[in-house]
Amino acid sequence: MIDTVVSVNLMVGETLKIKKNRLGTDYPRKDDKRLCIVSGIYGDELQGQYICYETIRRIKNNYENLTGIVDIYPSLNPMGLEAGVREIPGPELNMNELFPGSESGAMGEYAAYAVVKDIEGADFCLDVHGSDMYLNEIPQIRMNDDVEDIIMPYAEHLNTDMIWVHPSTQVKKGSLVYELNKIGVKSCVTESCYAYKINQKYCNQIVDGIFSLMKYMGIWKGLTTKPRDPFVVHDDEVVYINSESSGIFIPNTSVHDMINENDEIGRVVDVITGSVEEVITAPARGIITGMRQYPAIEEGSLLARIVRLDEERFQKMKESRM
Repeated sequence: MIDTVVSVNLMVGETLKIKKNRLGTDYPRKDDKRLCIVSGIYGDELQGQYICYETIRRIKNNYENLTGIVDIYPSLNPMGLEAGVREIPGPELNMNELFPGSESGAMGEYAAYAVVKDIEGADFCLDVHGSDMYLNEIPQIRMNDDVEDIIMPYAEHLNTDMIWVHPSTQVKKGSLVYELNKIGVKSCVTESCYAYKINQKYCNQIVDGIFSLMKYMGIWKGLTTKPRDPFVVHDDEVVYINSESSGIFIPNTSVHDMINENDEIGRVVDVITGSVEEVITAPARGIITGMRQYPAIEEGSLLARIVRLDEERFQKMKESRM
């Protein structure tokens, strides 16, 4: 059943509508488990559009296996999605800073309020993101350390390569996941690929994870894929590599690559002089989890992220790929 969660009249004679597709019974029992999948908070992140579509398609093809409720909200920022921008066009607001919103607030705040009220009471919510236009990311889950023990059993079923646990002290209030966890709806973020792109391999990997999660929650009795065993990292294990010069970044490695300390990652070149301005090398042994996608850079631009691994963990991960 497709339902309109938010409807707001705009000054230009148009209407902002945020819709959801409810899969399962229209008259849920009090003990029915409920999973929410949301996407499209940023209009340039398209991974979630395919993930929502493919999840709905697979459920419909095997509807008899659904034993709970799945609410799917493909586009929380429909105007941003139409314009291909991260913010809400017009007021240029970051929607992921507006939650939990306000019933008497302006358009963005009211939309945020209505979404939170609609999700309230769910057993779990997955907020699907892509990366921005600058960095390509491996499929990963992100969560705060203050909810790690609660969220981890769910996150481990989502079939991602990595689970990144952030210090809660560094998390800005106002994000959907932060506010949902605050009201007792267990929530986390999945992120992969980069903006304006749909990587079907990554998307299908996450959709497989969603069905594994549904099985874990007891709302899917069909066959599922055994989820991957993700590596868990904390902020002190993540190494950021920033450019010390300007130019064009030409990588010779990519995400998922295992590298040793001092291995060459890429080069920054000057297109006028034809010279190499900087050779980028790995400051530590590990795995590349994020790699610069947009090649034009300035001094200080983020080029890559590496998860630092000790020798034992490095070799174990390397052997698992053989």
